[in-house]
Amino acid sequence: MLDAAMSELQEHGYAALTMQGIAATAGVGKQTIYRWWPSKADVVLDGLVELADKRITVPDTGSLPGDLTAFLAATFKERGQRPVLIGLMAEALLDPAFARAFRDRFLFSRRAALRGILDRAAERGEIAAGTDPELLMDIVYGVLWYRLMLDHAPLDEATGRDLTGLLIRAVS
Repeated sequence: MLDAAMSELQEHGYAALTMQGIAATAGVGKQTIYRWWPSKADVVLDGLVELADKRITVPDTGSLPGDLTAFLAATFKERGQRPVLIGLMAEALLDPAFARAFRDRFLFSRRAALRGILDRAAERGEIAAGTDPELLMDIVYGVLWYRLMLDHAPLDEATGRDLTGLLIRAVS
């Protein structure tokens, strides 16, 4: 059913996505979808979490520049998920209960992945003492969300390399 939801989403966009459409694509009744998920946002969130877990691995190259470059390349490669992410963020702004689920299940899991990279780098002495890892994560995800929301500049591997360079200079 998650594959059906993601397929429908890619074809029609978040605004046009319906539980009926998901059910039809999955070949099940709409009641089956509602048995597992209370809303289309919840279905999409599960699909997005599954997709991120599959496609965005946490590298361990042995260096902060290598790890950040690989992680950001994998993250930014998923820029095709922009309609999904924008739709879920809009839903989160309108629905406080969904906002908590989106934050806890997706946003915080992505931050935890980056936090692991930063913690390993700190243990290796690659990050100056006193550097705030939360602020570093805000910088990374701030760039990601700002560019996703406004679509004013590229979000690609070159952006990931440039962002890695800025962060390495900032933490040295």
